[in-house]
Amino acid sequence: MTHPNPYRLTDPPADSPPADAPSGVSRGGVLRSVLWAVVVVSTVANMAASFGGARTWVHLLCGAVTVLGAGTLVVRNLRGHK
Repeated sequence: MTHPNPYRLTDPPADSPPADAPSGVSRGGVLRSVLWAVVVVSTVANMAASFGGARTWVHLLCGAVTVLGAGTLVVRNLRGHK
């Protein structure tokens, strides 16, 4: 519940959100987007390494980053549904 500000000289504009309204982008939303970007980039890098004939450690590194990113997304999703 919002209370009017007794020190305000004018009324706030009708189109302004209340002071306790949530912001448009949450921290979790940003993290989710970054994790998806990491998963996609590491997957594409792994495919490029396959076509380019890169060494084994490059494939392993890209695969590990992909698995960690995807695993983090799955864990965050499962914890969010409790």
